[in-house]
Amino acid sequence: MKKHIPTEKSIVKGILEYLNKLPGCKAIKFQGTINRAGEPDIFCCYKGKMLLFEVKRPGNKPTMLQEATLGMWHEAGAVTAVVYSVDDVKKVLEAIS
Repeated sequence: MKKHIPTEKSIVKGILEYLNKLPGCKAIKFQGTINRAGEPDIFCCYKGKMLLFEVKRPGNKPTMLQEATLGMWHEAGAVTAVVYSVDDVKKVLEAIS
């Protein structure tokens, strides 16, 4: 029996719903374009901290461009992470609180 793997779209939706219910948090889905490829999927401000999430389906990995872009944001002071679920996002928030 195959295990159901959620779509990236459904994972993003769940993460946005979770984040936007938290006090002191605002998160949006970044709509990439051909000129803005590689940017993280979710831009978030949580209690004054900038967080950027690259969302992937379980088993998938970010591209080299996505990893490089996350690295640049991290160097600029943002909290960055590749996440596969709402639980992954919760772990990031726990780590910075």
